[in-house]
Amino acid sequence: MEQVNRGISGLTWAAIVLVVIGAVNWGFVGLFEFDVVAALFGRLSALSRIIYVLVGLAGLYLLYAAVQLGKRDRVTTMP
Repeated sequence: MEQVNRGISGLTWAAIVLVVIGAVNWGFVGLFEFDVVAALFGRLSALSRIIYVLVGLAGLYLLYAAVQLGKRDRVTTMP
């Protein structure tokens, strides 16, 4: 029996949450010159740097996932 994936994986949800956190943080930086991550965890502390790296990796993962989704959609819509 063929298994159909109807939901979003946990990894994808985690990436979405991290990218949203990054987007909100950049919004605050742009509007108010206030870095939320740095305020919470210290300016360029080890934890802040880990969060920045995770947000960046999540963005790259979502870029990859979007390309894969686009390929899958093109293949399934062809007659």
